[in-house]
Amino acid sequence: MALPQLLHSPSSSSLTPKHCLNPHSLNPSPSSISLNPSILRRRRRRNPNFLRCSASTGGSPKSDDVLELPLFPLPLVLFPGAILPLQIFEFRYRMMMHTLLQTDLRFGVIYADSTTGTADVGCVGEVVKHERLVDDRFFLICKGQERFRVTNLVRTKPYLVAEVAWLEDRPSGDGAEDLDALSSEVESYMKDVIRLSNRLNGKPEKEVQELRRNLFPTPFSFFVGSTFEGAPREQQALLELEDTAMRLKREKETLKNTLNYLTAASAVKDVFPTA
Repeated sequence: MALPQLLHSPSSSSLTPKHCLNPHSLNPSPSSISLNPSILRRRRRRNPNFLRCSASTGGSPKSDDVLELPLFPLPLVLFPGAILPLQIFEFRYRMMMHTLLQTDLRFGVIYADSTTGTADVGCVGEVVKHERLVDDRFFLICKGQERFRVTNLVRTKPYLVAEVAWLEDRPSGDGAEDLDALSSEVESYMKDVIRLSNRLNGKPEKEVQELRRNLFPTPFSFFVGSTFEGAPREQQALLELEDTAMRLKREKETLKNTLNYLTAASAVKDVFPTA
């Protein structure tokens, strides 16, 4: 279910993401796969009367907590642990930034496009670094934190504010699911995709380093989803899943299909090399 389109879809007049999407849908390339998945960082709230977007005193927020959160619709999907650079210059979002800088430095990033409207599941973005320019524009570096679901719109002007509830992955229906083994399979497919992509792009073939880097299965599944740039609807579907095993299986299937495509393309290139 998508939220009603109460605000116009984001455009270059409202923000200019420095984050560039890969136009090759579902074909992750070395440029789209970051080898440095981020670790969530907690901040202590500076104003106890403002929204509580994270457990600032330690621990994780409970899934049944409901609170108010300012929302920033964007034509992209933010995952927990991912880094998102943004430039803010539309007036209403500059207003939002002035409020956030006095309070919690957290807001909700939620996917929106002209076809499907605004999603009702998003991810909290924490401002970890910012620069305010003389014309009151802002350059931001944000880090993804908890996922949330919009339960009620509080107001729409000057920017969206909604009541949200936290989303957490539930245990898989099959308690015997080996998430570590599944994560290793996904990592293996990712390495093969990078290797073949390098070959097709004429880059030197070299051993791909470890991608998982000791991440537990759930944060690793978010990292994998963040590499599927250029396919925001698929990313949104992955973000909304509340089962780590299901998310990893879906990512495995996507990577497997991508690998089959790249393998065929590589075979064609070997038979018909360019001059």
